[in-house]
Amino acid sequence: METAGSPSARGSASLEPGETRSPSLAAPASASSLGRMRHLIWRVIFGGNVYNRSEFAGAFGDLGTFIPFVVAYITINKMDPVGILLAFGIFKIFVGAYFKTPVPIQPMKAIGGAAIANPATISHGMVWGSGLFTAVFWTLMALTGAIDWLAKVTSRPVMRGIMLGLGVSFMLDGLGFMTEQPLIALAGVVLTFLFLSSQRIPAMLLLLALGIGISFVLNPALAAELGQISVRFRLPEFALGQMSWNDLLMGSLLLGVPQAPLTLANAILGTAEENNALFPDRPVKARTIALDHGVMNFISAAIGGVPLCHGAGGMAGHVRFGARTGGALVILGLIITALALFFSDSVGLLFQMIPVAILGVILFFAGLELASTVRDIGDKKEDIYVMLATAGIATFNMGIAFVAGIALYHAINKEIVKV
Repeated sequence: METAGSPSARGSASLEPGETRSPSLAAPASASSLGRMRHLIWRVIFGGNVYNRSEFAGAFGDLGTFIPFVVAYITINKMDPVGILLAFGIFKIFVGAYFKTPVPIQPMKAIGGAAIANPATISHGMVWGSGLFTAVFWTLMALTGAIDWLAKVTSRPVMRGIMLGLGVSFMLDGLGFMTEQPLIALAGVVLTFLFLSSQRIPAMLLLLALGIGISFVLNPALAAELGQISVRFRLPEFALGQMSWNDLLMGSLLLGVPQAPLTLANAILGTAEENNALFPDRPVKARTIALDHGVMNFISAAIGGVPLCHGAGGMAGHVRFGARTGGALVILGLIITALALFFSDSVGLLFQMIPVAILGVILFFAGLELASTVRDIGDKKEDIYVMLATAGIATFNMGIAFVAGIALYHAINKEIVKV
């Protein structure tokens, strides 16, 4: 796998306000094995990453998708939170340390939506089976180079259409959350706009403080309930031994296969496209992103987690609220890992501190940020047609939009279709 940008490129990159450069990473030649190990860990975690207020605020820019899916898996599907949270935590730390950009870790939405909507028929084993299918499929796509061919035939108008459609979908989903608590949502939107570009007081920190404060006002008993939180160290069980061959087959066919087009368009090609546009000094390849999907889903399934993916929308959320390096993901990963290992019995109660309207505001602004990336499409009529057609279909089905967009783009280029 390629490195996340050369040291010289990162070293010469301009710093965000308030950021500081990492100290020299050169280790003395006579360093002991333990010293070299400490130096390696320091370089992996801190080299190229920044840890400050902006990164801390940006770490929470993807909560709008994370919390609803995790809470639903735990409360509706009755899955053990330890494996779910630990998989999220360790891979947020990993991608932040490796890519050095705010590449998000999200639940796979088609799989999650189907599992949550059908808890009586979708077993835990089927969820893990879909994760194994996903792991094998994207590992093969990466190792055979098939993902590189797909990346080459996918034009910029198609990818901009995917981003526009996903951004609009995020905004609509956010508005749906906000209608449940309109006054709280209005206060959150106004507060976010007022401090959106503030480096001194990041909007996300104020937004979270507003949400937590309102939760205590609306539910005075919450303080007493939080006082009863239990701290208990737990490790996940090995889940694959609890999964049957039927679980693997049905999970692959009913959950894994329908998810694949969405993963291709948004989580792999979309994430690589957005990362390379925002952080050209720290580029990633579609093949690396695909291989990463394979590794993290195998491990997640093994420890009882849910299928994981990256996503252009999640990256937009992290960036919109201040993240500029992988430091944001490391910060959030450490927090979630601590929740998994010590507070998994009480995680549902902890998530209640953030009202659904605040999650809606976060999701809305993530969508707004993602949709705004299409401004570089230019003024060529054919490209705009392809982008808008792809975006329109993407609000309903990302996989169909991807195929239709490619077909329309090449049909126009070969003059089969004229616009």
